[in-house]
Amino acid sequence: MTRMELLYLLVALAPLAGAIVTGLWGWAIGRRASHWVTILLMLVSTIGAAVVFVDVLNGNTYNGTVYTWLASGNVRFEVGFLIDRLSATMMLVVTFVSLMVHIYTIGYMADDPGYQRFFSYISLFTFSM
Repeated sequence: MTRMELLYLLVALAPLAGAIVTGLWGWAIGRRASHWVTILLMLVSTIGAAVVFVDVLNGNTYNGTVYTWLASGNVRFEVGFLIDRLSATMMLVVTFVSLMVHIYTIGYMADDPGYQRFFSYISLFTFSM
């Protein structure tokens, strides 16, 4: 696996890691650490998306399989990545806007009793996008 393939996975999976950490251990790490974990992993995802965007602007694209879900005869169902100008632009926009939403909601959700759960859910939502 190349460095760029690892970066593609990092961009996609960093918000999921934040959702898992905050969702499972938010009660133990507290409110402040919960938002810092999710925000830092969103920042990692945003920086990674920016690197991918610059790489695509330099003329590099990627169309690769992550894994084969089902193979039957000559038919293969694969899960993978297609990184072109449009998808790189959307990766950058989605991660940056989500990072800004994560930061904004620190104050917006300050008095909410489900603070850690909210940050877990918003990171899970970002991963889903």
